[in-house]
Amino acid sequence: MKRSTMVTVAALAALGAFLLYSTLTSQKYACTVTVTYQGRSGTATASAASEHDATQQAQTTACGPITSGMNESIACSNTPPDKTECKTL
Repeated sequence: MKRSTMVTVAALAALGAFLLYSTLTSQKYACTVTVTYQGRSGTATASAASEHDATQQAQTTACGPITSGMNESIACSNTPPDKTECKTL
């Protein structure tokens, strides 16, 4: 294998490792949210840098399959969750 090919592969591997590391270290909290909207229930887990952001993202994700349209999605996201569990990563 040529030296330039080995250098290129090593550089790409280093870039991939850096991107993976920086992505994983920015996620400090993981939250699981269960929400009920119009008789339908959804549960989802999300991670983020803050507990508030992780909870909000999990609720938005949980509302996705149980709503149709933007109005229902917004209303579901504003509904207090039935259950919220967060942990530090």
